[in-house]
Parts: sequence; C-alpha cells; structure tokens
Amino acid sequence: MPSDTTPQDGSSEPPPAPKKRRPWRSLLAIVIVLILVVGAFAFGALPRIHARNTVDAETAAMAIPYVSVVRPEREAVPQDIVLPGNIQAYGTAQIFARTNGYLKRWNVDIGAHVKKGQVLAVIATPEVDQQLAQTRGTLAAAEANLRLAEETARRFMELKKTNAVSRQEVDNAVGSLHTNQATVQAQRATVRQLEDLQSFEQVRAPFDGVVTARNIDVGDLITSGATQTPLFSVLQADKLRVYVNVPEVSAQAVRPGLTADLALAAFPNGHFTGKLIRTADAIDMTTRTLLAEIEVDNSSGTLLPGAYAQVSLKVPPRQDTYILPIGVLMFRKNGLHVATVSKDHVVMKQIFPGRDYGDRIEVLRGLTGDEQVIMNPQDSITTGDPVRIAPPGGPAKGLD
Repeated sequence: MPSDTTPQDGSSEPPPAPKKRRPWRSLLAIVIVLILVVGAFAFGALPRIHARNTVDAETAAMAIPYVSVVRPEREAVPQDIVLPGNIQAYGTAQIFARTNGYLKRWNVDIGAHVKKGQVLAVIATPEVDQQLAQTRGTLAAAEANLRLAEETARRFMELKKTNAVSRQEVDNAVGSLHTNQATVQAQRATVRQLEDLQSFEQVRAPFDGVVTARNIDVGDLITSGATQTPLFSVLQADKLRVYVNVPEVSAQAVRPGLTADLALAAFPNGHFTGKLIRTADAIDMTTRTLLAEIEVDNSSGTLLPGAYAQVSLKVPPRQDTYILPIGVLMFRKNGLHVATVSKDHVVMKQIFPGRDYGDRIEVLRGLTGDEQVIMNPQDSITTGDPVRIAPPGGPAKGLD
C-alpha cells in the first residue's frame, strides 16, 4: 500500500516542516511593556519629583534675606569747623626806658591813639646832659690840638726838604698828628653815644596803635633796662590776629587762604570775616591740635584785642573720604565695621570714622567708594552669608 505521506499528485517530495516562533517578537513585546512602565512612571512620579524640587528651591530661596543697600557718598560741599578763638592785637609793645633820670612829663594816657614816632613821655637826664656838654668841650680841645698837629707836621715836612730839621723831628711831628686824629675820633664817638642817650629822653611810639597801660607819673625815678616796669604798653589794633587750635583729624584740610567767620557774644547780629594766613605746620604733642592764625581787618576799631570769639572755618571737602548713614554701622570687638554685598554674599569691612554729623558719619579709611553697604544689618550677619538686594523702593524682606 502506498504510504500516507505520499502526495496525491504522485510527486516524491516530502511535506514541509512546521514553522517555528521567531524570538524578536518576544523582545519587542518586552520593550513595549518597559516603555509602558516607564511612561506610566514618568507620567505619575516625575511631576511629583519636579514639584518637590521646586518647593525645595523656593524654600531655599526664601531663606536668603533681602537687604537694602546704599553707596558711600563723597563730601560735595565745604564743611564748617567751629572752634574757640582768642583775639589778639597784631602787634604789642612793652616800652622800657633806655636812659636813667626822672620823668619830666607824660603826654598820653590809656586809650589814647598814637602815631608812629609820637612822643609819649619826656625823661629829664641831667647827668647825661652834663656828660654830653663836657664831652663836647673835650672834643673841641682835641680838634684844636689836631689842627695844631696838622700845621706842625706840614711845616716839618717842608723843612725836611732843606735839611733844616732832623728826620727824628719830622717823625715826632707826624706821630703827634696821628695821635690827635685818634683822640678826635674817640671823642666824636663818645659825643654820638651821649647824644643817642639824650635822644632817649623822649619816649616815642614804635607804631600806630593805642596805649593800653601807663605805669609812670611825673617825678618817678626812671632806670633803663627790661628788668624794670615798662613805661607804656601799646597795641597795634587796626589788624587783629585770631588764634585757634584745630583738632588733629581736621589738620590736613586747614590751609592758608581759607575764609573764617567770627561770632562774638558782644555782637549778636554782627558779622566779621577773616582769612587764615598761616599754621604752625606741626601738631602740638600736648593738645594734639594744630595752631592756626587768622588775620582780621579792624580798621574801624570795632573789635577789641583780648576778646573771645567762635571761629567757623570753611574747610573744602576731602576727596579721599566718604559719608555714610549712621544706620550702616556695626560695632565689633576689633572696631567699627560695615556689611557690604559682593556677588550676592556679605563682606564685612572695617572702617575708620572721622567727623560725626548726627545722622551721618565721615569715613576716613576702609572704603573705595564702589561698595554696596547694607542698611540696618542684623547683628548676627557675617562674611559669606548669602543675601539678595531688594529692588529700589521695595521692602527688605527677610530682615528682623
């Protein structure tokens, strides 16, 4: 019998083998499942993770405080330094006697305005007058002897030409002439000295001024020398000197040429102006101040030497100093500090203050002028703390 496997068409080929299941289809199914799982995770979990990260970032950002900042300002207007001043006369002279005698008369008293060279008093010097008269007589005799010696020497010189006199006699005559010449010169010097002493009988004013003291009266014994009581005191009051002691912190800004305003209690509505003409150019080691002299015109005689005045000096602003509000200051153990902002972080800087203007303070050192200084900083703030600068006009959030 024919086999069941023999094809009906009579061919002798065997039947085809059954088809096998391909592996890539399984892999595709696995990938599809994974994609579905990842998609489900991304759709459900990732938004929650993103939301949590956003909340964390916002929480961290809210923890960084906002701060208000100001910038250091340069002094733009001249500053007034008010100092106590002592008004003194431009010139003061204590007049002493230069000769001995008795006061014959005085011509001026205290308060008198005198001119240079004016006679203030006359001293009677009888001893000097007698010595001068005697010396003049001696000088006249010496001049007579000189004339005789000149004539004798001339004659002997003529006789020498004819050999009528010896060489010794000529030399004696010439020597006598020289001796008499020296005697006359000495007597003339003595006369000039006594004349100078006699001229001191008249006590004269050394300059235009006012007499502030008279310590003599008619008949007083006058003795020359500065160890005695002065006869008069004279002040030159058409110009005045006002001396002030400038604190060391302002000494560098005080220079000749500055304008000074004077206020006196005796003139509530008065206005007096002077000019700073010189300084001592050295700090006094006792007071730590700089002595400055101000010249004031007093041709009207309104101001009196010896008075007290409040002097206001108009000092130009310094270019290396800055002005800050008081609210930025922080007091630390090692000095005065301010908190500045650099790249959204705090940088503490030590400053050295100058003058205090009440709501503002002068900073001499420690700033460059480009800083952003935090207003009203917390006491706990330190270098490195993160901060954010509040927008202009907006509230400074995050500060107590």
